[in-house]
Amino acid sequence: METHRAKRIEIMIETPALRRVRRALEQAGVRGYSILPVQGGYGRTGSWSGEGEVSIASNMDLVWCIVAEARAEAVVDAVFSVVDRQIGIVTISDCEVVRRDRF
Repeated sequence: METHRAKRIEIMIETPALRRVRRALEQAGVRGYSILPVQGGYGRTGSWSGEGEVSIASNMDLVWCIVAEARAEAVVDAVFSVVDRQIGIVTISDCEVVRRDRF
């Protein structure tokens, strides 16, 4: 089986900013992405969880997509323009895909 190099971009962002991240991805030409709720975690300020919260203000979501290597920098720049003003994390990792034309 032949595989092709690509980049996986993951964005963990506060739920209220999710719409702006989605818009940035779509405007950057990302063909698809997935969103997962983040239940909690541990970081610089200690443990956190959205459990029992009345609003979505303290909730987080993880958005991930796979893009061609040549487009990764432009996608990250578009997303970071949103994340830079919010609580969030952006990671980029190498991956391989079977169907290059999908990304």
